[in-house]
Amino acid sequence: MKCVICKNGDTNEGTATITLEHRGAILVVKSVPARVCEVCGEEYIDESVAAHVLEQAKQAVREGIKLDVLEYVAA
Repeated sequence: MKCVICKNGDTNEGTATITLEHRGAILVVKSVPARVCEVCGEEYIDESVAAHVLEQAKQAVREGIKLDVLEYVAA
């Protein structure tokens, strides 16, 4: 797929690190599957992967976690 940001690069399979902040909690999720632009580095995450990451974040907030760094684990 062509990058919609720089309009020059193609995207390739890769990973991203996502930082989420909600109600004072900060969650960093590493190694999230993504398509990454070879020119500008823009990261694109599939909807199902994003939903899984958000569910991980909600669970962390429910458990009272205020700061955590996780590795992405496929559902």
